[in-house]
Amino acid sequence: MDPSQVNVPPLKDLTIDNITENVHMINSQCDDPRMKYLLERLVTHVHDFARETRLSTNEWMTAIQFLTKVGQISSDVRQEFILLSDVIGLSLLVDSIDHPKPAASTEGTVLGPFHTHEAQLEGNGGSISHDPDGEPCLVLCTVKDTTGKPIDDVKIDIWETDSKGFYDVQYAERDGPDGRAVMKSDNEGIFWFKAIVPVPYPIPHDGPVGQLLKKLKRHPYRPSHMHFMFEKAGYDNLITALYLRGDPYETSDAVFGVKESLLIDLGTVSAEQAKEYGVKEGDKLITYDFVLVTDEESRKLREEKAMEAMEKLGRRMKLYQGLPVPDVD
Repeated sequence: MDPSQVNVPPLKDLTIDNITENVHMINSQCDDPRMKYLLERLVTHVHDFARETRLSTNEWMTAIQFLTKVGQISSDVRQEFILLSDVIGLSLLVDSIDHPKPAASTEGTVLGPFHTHEAQLEGNGGSISHDPDGEPCLVLCTVKDTTGKPIDDVKIDIWETDSKGFYDVQYAERDGPDGRAVMKSDNEGIFWFKAIVPVPYPIPHDGPVGQLLKKLKRHPYRPSHMHFMFEKAGYDNLITALYLRGDPYETSDAVFGVKESLLIDLGTVSAEQAKEYGVKEGDKLITYDFVLVTDEESRKLREEKAMEAMEKLGRRMKLYQGLPVPDVD
């Protein structure tokens, strides 16, 4: 950028006490009010953190080196930055803020680092897992709106580990997707498939995030669960998962994803169900009724909660593209 084309305010005599206001001043010419607000708050909190903790140069360099390693180990099939966001609770926090749910709808949870776009489209009754060691499980679900009306043609991404607790992308010799599929709900909002019973597993802990957990004396395990992601025009995207009640890691999930409304009990396939769905009587059974909210319902709730939060902070704000920015008019 040509310096002669930029009106930079004069900066001098920078100190611990005035560095923050000077950074705000030089950033204040940004044309995007939301970006300007985000940077203003980010700089404020980071600077206050450094002052409050009396952050040392060695500590800051250690943090920089840690983040560098997080980036270096990340790849198309391993997103260490998502993992870092997950283990500090930020992923769940952002999802909860950006996708608020009314009481009658299905709550969201973390995406995790192992969703891919490789899954094949399966019709109702397809098998998503080909693991011969997995315990067979029939999954029967519905998708409805908050009024109880079935929603057809919803795109549903589903993914789970194998019986050893590994996702397909964690195998170097894999020859295609497994333990995952994309489905569409039918005219009655129903989708069903054959899977295996989810098992607990550790998140990847051979990298910098794993080293962080070890330093914090935290385990890397996630409770048994199956991931779901729902997409349809006019509805707020839902990223969620179903967790098996009673799992040993139910109350200590390494990525804070468990919510009471998402805990389920495994059922057992009846003789009638076995005949109807072409599975064995006595197989394990998962049933769940998912409830989506419309884009409009989500937008209104998000904006209401945003302004409520700003009022509690004592800030005069307005909405810009649905998100809060300072009201300086």
